[in-house]
Amino acid sequence: VQLQESGPGLVEPSQTLSLTCTVSGASLTTNGYVWNWIRHLPGEGLQWMGAITYSGNTAYSPSLKSRASISRDTFSNQFTLHLRAMTPEDTAVYYCALGVDSFGQGIRVTVSS
Repeated sequence: VQLQESGPGLVEPSQTLSLTCTVSGASLTTNGYVWNWIRHLPGEGLQWMGAITYSGNTAYSPSLKSRASISRDTFSNQFTLHLRAMTPEDTAVYYCALGVDSFGQGIRVTVSS
């Protein structure tokens, strides 16, 4: 399976970040699969942000305080992270992943005016 993140590399404070993960080699709807968004904040470890399951159920990290949402397009085999009210503290490398085994290459997002 291959995953590829896409989206803007620079976002202004207060804007909404939208990142899309394009999946090949597996279907979003394969029974049992969980598709994750994870980020690596500067100087910190990996932070799990949220997930969408094969059936479309979602879950999010409480630390994001309801700023995050995840949607999917099963026709295009893509899932998308939306993160509202961006601040400079959201500057990070963002990854999409299948479970904990397969990660995309990551996309660096900087929040700055």
